Amino acid sequence: MSNLRVLVVGASVAGPTTAYWLAKTGATVTVIERFPYLRPGGQNIDIRTSGVTVMRRMQGMEAAVRANMLDMEGIALIRKDGRPYAIMGATGDPDAQSLLSEYEIYRGHLARVLYDLSKDNDKVNYVFGEQVKAIQHQDDNGPVTVEFANGILPPTEFDLVVACDGSTSRTRAIGFGCGVRDHITSLKSWAAYFTIDKDILNRSKIGNGYSATGGRFVATSADPAGGTKVVLQGVMPRNTPGDVTLPFREAVKKGEDAIKSYIYERFLDAGWKSDEIMAGMMESKDFYASELVQVKIPSLSRGRFVVVGDAGYACGPTGFGTSLALTGAYVLAGEIGKHKGDIAAGLKAYEERMNPIIEEMQKIPPGIPGIMAPQTWWGIWLRNMIFVLIVWTMKLKPLFAWLSSTFASSFGGDKFDIPDYKWEQ
Repeated sequence: MSNLRVLVVGASVAGPTTAYWLAKTGATVTVIERFPYLRPGGQNIDIRTSGVTVMRRMQGMEAAVRANMLDMEGIALIRKDGRPYAIMGATGDPDAQSLLSEYEIYRGHLARVLYDLSKDNDKVNYVFGEQVKAIQHQDDNGPVTVEFANGILPPTEFDLVVACDGSTSRTRAIGFGCGVRDHITSLKSWAAYFTIDKDILNRSKIGNGYSATGGRFVATSADPAGGTKVVLQGVMPRNTPGDVTLPFREAVKKGEDAIKSYIYERFLDAGWKSDEIMAGMMESKDFYASELVQVKIPSLSRGRFVVVGDAGYACGPTGFGTSLALTGAYVLAGEIGKHKGDIAAGLKAYEERMNPIIEEMQKIPPGIPGIMAPQTWWGIWLRNMIFVLIVWTMKLKPLFAWLSSTFASSFGGDKFDIPDYKWEQ
């Protein structure tokens, strides 16, 4: 196993995690990222269930995550004038978390943590500004030759190629010989993530969520650098006929100015501080927007090509995407190491172990994502009252333990019995 040559595509969360664990099998790993640097932006994400298990098995990761966590004391749903309906805090128990995780961190910060944990390993090499152009399969049991698009790397033979480059993975399309949108289920929604220079929260440690009619949702939290982190969502009912996200995707293809203008027109009259947020968005330097989707594919691998994280099983708005990516990376490396000299057996075992985990973590609760962004004022009012009820039952846990524990357990501990693999390194 010590001479296994692996290419990992993508340097966000799944990629560096995969590299970290594969290096522990003795493999030599090249990680490529099409951007010229680690992307610093992205929304706040959390680590739950089996993701906590994997994090605690990566030496130094939990301490690094805690050192980079959001300084957030709670999440509030607010009225048009900014007054909160209720504020939900963390439970203090990683095995029974609320909407606010015990491990809340910005995606860019988590990517940096995972990169730092793997970059100094002499078996891991990062190459930025490069992407896959073609993958030539000799046969299902032999290595593959990869051609690169930007000429930084020459055509190279690898024993295994791992796609970790997101839900609209270009590498998945090349490796499986399919379209980029094949195996994608649209959730009729999209999101935009960015930072504005203005501190509209006055350094509050409470993250705010605000809804306007038409499925418009604004989430804000304090940026450690002094501004405000913003997430905007445009949500349509999942039973809406037709390709309702097509105008959004067409704007994305036209470039950042076009998609910013598209979102600006939708949110400018949304109320609360939407005008300030829209003005800040137009000047934002870390803007990113994407459709909310799930990825469901018949098989996680083809020959010596395999997918991990969102490229293979994006969760959409279930809250488990990061944890599933961490888990998949760990299990793939663990099974490759366990089945020394038989990559096909390792890939088969990876898929067999991951399938039930994927199925469970991809289950979308009733009303999601629509409940976060109702279409009408009546729907917004009802959603807010449900949120108030949940917050109060969690505060009165001794009296309503059955309800608060039911809610918290949906984000709770690891019930998947993730193996504690043995590693060479």
